[in-house]
Amino acid sequence: MRIALVVLLALLSTGAAAAPDGQATAGATVETPPVQHSGDAADDPAIWYDRTDSSRSMVIGTDKMGALETYDLQGRLLQRITGIMPNNVDVRDDVVVAADDDTDEGVLRIFLVDPATRKLRPAAVIPTAVTAHGVCMYRSPVSDKLYAFPTAVSGRVEEFELTVRGSRVDARSVRLFNLGRTVEGCVADDASGALYVAEEKVGIWRYDAEPSPRHSRVLVDGARPERDGHLQADVEGLAIAGDRLYASSQGSSDFTVYGRMVNAYLGRFRVVNSGDVDGCQDTDGIDATSRPLGAGFPAGMFVCQDGYNVRGSTVLKQNFKFVPLERVVAPIGTSPTPFG
Repeated sequence: MRIALVVLLALLSTGAAAAPDGQATAGATVETPPVQHSGDAADDPAIWYDRTDSSRSMVIGTDKMGALETYDLQGRLLQRITGIMPNNVDVRDDVVVAADDDTDEGVLRIFLVDPATRKLRPAAVIPTAVTAHGVCMYRSPVSDKLYAFPTAVSGRVEEFELTVRGSRVDARSVRLFNLGRTVEGCVADDASGALYVAEEKVGIWRYDAEPSPRHSRVLVDGARPERDGHLQADVEGLAIAGDRLYASSQGSSDFTVYGRMVNAYLGRFRVVNSGDVDGCQDTDGIDATSRPLGAGFPAGMFVCQDGYNVRGSTVLKQNFKFVPLERVVAPIGTSPTPFG
């Protein structure tokens, strides 16, 4: 769902006041350069954490029209990998997986991060059975095995077991199931073993992330107008940080927040203009971490794709915004609100 530009620009002209009365707001402190392609190009970010020096951590972002990009914590471009069409991206440790649906079957493009140089090196190209569109990763607390979940506009989700062998990564499909309608955003919780999948018109579903023939699920929250809930279709990116689960409610151009363990709704917020950095609107992908990332992000970071990147009244190509996590956490209360 794309918001009418003329309406959006009218809202943006009021800055933080654009948020509805009583709604929490948070301002970004850093933004990346616009991606090179025009239109709906930027899509999904992922945060790579440098275990030796957290201030050297970086954000990986997709330009789904033709590149995978990496940025430092000041938003500066570090690397641009061209010749691919990555729609979504995720990372665990030094393994990066991007979903590329620019082929008939779709593929997972797997890279390894060299921590010394922060460069991404190709490690594998894996065909998928689901025409990979979205992707998320999972480190099992049971087996310590690494998994990737490509998702598809057909509603299907596949699970791959990944094995790192030196400079290469092997992949084995271990699971396939179908939600029935368009899915893209997903996130897996390495602590609880939960897999959250965003069915765009319906809501957020919780599954077991462990490979299993059982595909039982629970609806975390519904998306209006089809379901009663706090989300407004389309439901897009999902992220986990600290004790919270975050979702991009694209139709309302804001973000919903849930408790990480019981998934009760806690509130919502909007990322608004802050100084020279504009907010995030019509957001596709998000990511978040509660790990300290140096002086600029001492409590962690929330990253959002900006569907309408503007400077004044000028519309620029899309980009990504970095928000100190405490700005996101503080305004949202901790008393759970029941779903419905």
